[in-house]
Amino acid sequence: MDLREFGEFLRSRRDRIQPAEVGLPVGTRRRVPGLRRDEVAVLAGASTDYYNQLEQGRGAQPSEQMVAALARALRLTEDERSHLYFLAGRPVPPRHGLAAHVHPGMLDLLERLPTTPAAVITDLHATLVQNRLATALLGPISTAKGREASFVYRWFTDPEARSRYHPDEHDHQSRVFVADLRAVAARRGGDEQVTGLIRELLSSSAEFADLWAHQEVAVRRADRKRLIHPELGAIELDCLSLLSEDGTQRLLWFTAPVGGDSAEKLALLDVLGGQDIGTDRHPTR
Repeated sequence: MDLREFGEFLRSRRDRIQPAEVGLPVGTRRRVPGLRRDEVAVLAGASTDYYNQLEQGRGAQPSEQMVAALARALRLTEDERSHLYFLAGRPVPPRHGLAAHVHPGMLDLLERLPTTPAAVITDLHATLVQNRLATALLGPISTAKGREASFVYRWFTDPEARSRYHPDEHDHQSRVFVADLRAVAARRGGDEQVTGLIRELLSSSAEFADLWAHQEVAVRRADRKRLIHPELGAIELDCLSLLSEDGTQRLLWFTAPVGGDSAEKLALLDVLGGQDIGTDRHPTR
């Protein structure tokens, strides 16, 4: 690794980003062309002292999680992000894994949805990043690793994964997850990450095996869900998704259908989220 070049690269990327591009106030007395060091630290979930050390080429080797957080904070392209991992002496994560690079456009859209629950997930339903309201609605991002990071895997192997879904929704959601997974498997063309997940689910879940045998296939683009919030009770919401160009990532957001009390509950969720939960800008699962 080369901490000196790592720090220089961070500084060069920081200088090109304007505060408004990442949702920060511009102010009237800025002395730098782009972001300040303390602003990057906040966006990456790091202390200002630690980030200062990184830019100065000092301190310990940054973790893979910190490199991923810095890449997101600085809106790096995929090539720039790979270069940052190289300079940090860390292996570049696979494109589809938990540490996958969130497309800058997806991240920008996510941060433009502050009043609705929203998240960016992989095609295997591992959450990469979510906003404050998504955390309030769905709970914090799981710390699970490997296959367990996939919500589809946990849905069929861990009963707790279904706790935020109304019991009447479970059968429908199971069918949708399986049909979507078959579509992903076809698109990826024998990718071991997908085929391994399918093998594991076939051997560990009779429900999954039965649904898989039905041969249903459909990319999940929109759905209506009844979710259970610990304080607000059942909330009926429309879940919409926008797929990245290559289909490997999806931006999900939840809106209230016309009629009923869902809009009122989302407003209450905003209040609860502001009181109890901070924005989750980088992945913890």
